[in-house]
Amino acid sequence: MCCFTVLTPLSLVGRLFAKRVHVSHTNVFARMVRPGVQGLAYSMNLRTSQEIAMVLPLPMAPGGGEDAVSFVDLSAHPQMFSEFHYLFEPEVMRAKGGLSLARSQSTLVVHDIGSFIASYVPTRADFARLDPRFRMPEVLFEAVPRYADYGFAVFQLKPGTVTVHPMGLTFPTRDHRVFFPTVHVHDGRFHTRAKFDHALYYQVPRITKIGDGQADGEVPSFQLPRASYAGLVDETRPLVRRILRGTLPNDDTWVS
Repeated sequence: MCCFTVLTPLSLVGRLFAKRVHVSHTNVFARMVRPGVQGLAYSMNLRTSQEIAMVLPLPMAPGGGEDAVSFVDLSAHPQMFSEFHYLFEPEVMRAKGGLSLARSQSTLVVHDIGSFIASYVPTRADFARLDPRFRMPEVLFEAVPRYADYGFAVFQLKPGTVTVHPMGLTFPTRDHRVFFPTVHVHDGRFHTRAKFDHALYYQVPRITKIGDGQADGEVPSFQLPRASYAGLVDETRPLVRRILRGTLPNDDTWVS
């Protein structure tokens, strides 16, 4: 979920002139790293004038406790998603130098490891233990009731115009499907439809080699990954990519 902790002004004038969070070119990777445990990596281009937090809801298996989520340091792999993009270019395009690996990275700065602080919030009630600036908007719990018993990864982000280096984690999941947090809340309000600019990357058991079959919207890579990216990626399996772009129903994404 691309949910940012932006307080919504109560007055009409306040809403008209409220400071906005601008997000684009979101990339997400997910796979089951072992039975019952999902890995997740998230990156995007961000422009904000204030310190904020991004909150990712997680369909946690029950009984995990406060240490159930393990954060993965991907600061050594700031170009992870650019490298993923390259895997999907045909051989002729790679030979000619290929396409731009990330449409706007040439104009944006990649922050260092100090660009965010990560924490895990086990329950909705535990948001009271965070600074009020970094709490989940209550409107989201009203709009998406299933989040009532989810856990939440919270990434505190500095102001500026940046490409945030990938944020990685693993968590014990309650579901056999791969989960992508794609619900949007950018302005403190929930909208039933939202503007998407997402590339979803994943690895699943039904696609084991280059050329395997695919489902609607899926595109397998032309070559295998060249790194494990701190253990999140299986170097022996192709990546699959699904693009979500345009105005779409504002919901999370699951892959069987």
